[in-house]
Amino acid sequence: MKKFPITIPIMIIVVVIAMWMLEKDYSELDIMTRIMISAGAGIFSGLISFFLFRFDKNAHK
Repeated sequence: MKKFPITIPIMIIVVVIAMWMLEKDYSELDIMTRIMISAGAGIFSGLISFFLFRFDKNAHK
C-alpha cells in the first residue's frame, strides 16, 4: 500500500501529458480514441511504476 501514493500521481501525469500531446499532434483522431490511448498509457505507466519502485520495509524502523 505504500506504493500507491507514488503510483497514482504518475498515472495522472502520464494521462494529462498524453492527452495534451495527442491533442496537439494528432487532433484528427476522435476524442474517444485519444481518451482510450491516454488511459492505456496511464494504466501501463502505473503498472511499470508499481513493479519497478522498490520500497524497503526496514527503512522506517
